Amino acid sequence: MRFSLTSALIPPCKPEMKLHNTQNQQYQTVTAYDDHSVEINAITFKHSLLVLPELPPITWPVSNFAALTEEHFQTIAALRPDVVILGTGIKQRFAHPKLTACLINQRIGVESMDSQAACRTYNILMTEGRKVALALIIEAKEENPA
Repeated sequence: MRFSLTSALIPPCKPEMKLHNTQNQQYQTVTAYDDHSVEINAITFKHSLLVLPELPPITWPVSNFAALTEEHFQTIAALRPDVVILGTGIKQRFAHPKLTACLINQRIGVESMDSQAACRTYNILMTEGRKVALALIIEAKEENPA
């Protein structure tokens, strides 16, 4: 089931007062997500990626949680966010501290959560003006043999 953040916020009738900001296309905003894809500013991605408010989405070569390495986190550290929201797929998992040491050593916070919660948290922190990075693991949908 695909969840659209935009449709969840817009009531079925015409509102008299707008209660949310107009989406600013200069910032990278999660506009929809499901278990195997994410939409950033209405563009769908079906692979893992890094999202920061002021940069275009960056392909992150992580096929699944077990494939995470120190190098993946060094890529994030080079972007110099204040906090990293790690979306670990369908369920919440925690990266080994050895993998995230480069972030901690640079005083970059790391929070792990399932990918859907990570998308929501990223949007909140981004709208607060925080220098946040969303590191999102999107695992390919398994094909069922016919």
